[in-house]
Amino acid sequence: MSAESLEIAQTRYQTGKIAFENGQYRQAVENLEKASALLAANSRFGGEVEIHLVTAYEAAGRTDEAIALCERLKRHPDFETSKQARQMLYILKAPKLKRPSEWMTEIPDLGALSENELKITVAKSTKSSVQQKPKLAQPELVDLSQVNTRDNRFIWVALIAIGLTISYLVWLSFSGTPG
Repeated sequence: MSAESLEIAQTRYQTGKIAFENGQYRQAVENLEKASALLAANSRFGGEVEIHLVTAYEAAGRTDEAIALCERLKRHPDFETSKQARQMLYILKAPKLKRPSEWMTEIPDLGALSENELKITVAKSTKSSVQQKPKLAQPELVDLSQVNTRDNRFIWVALIAIGLTISYLVWLSFSGTPG
């Protein structure tokens, strides 16, 4: 492998990672596939690129390809790569849990709307979100004539108990123990 192809692979790899982090999964898959094609499949760096490719496949909705790549990476000569592939395969093959519809927020497809409809929809959603903001709670006023302010002498009992305890401890420290 030439130094030039290694440099191109590293650039594609970094571009793919950035695209993945920005939610551009299709571009991430394209860049990571091109980087992987330039590298030796059994190299440590090649395995690292393909591990990222597995996550990009899964994010792009190409789960079957992610599972197939994990199956191949389980036998990779680099220990870390094969270990990660086994862990990811376990996750990919796990049964999918069904989520109640109340947990999900549906995001409308705005790509099918014309430009004027899009402006109207955005304006409506902005107005409705402004109207739906909860009002700040006002502090509840307390009628002091309803509050029991009669002295129940508890504080005096507590202060006397504390005073007796401190006196007893001081007396113990001065009485000393033989020894």
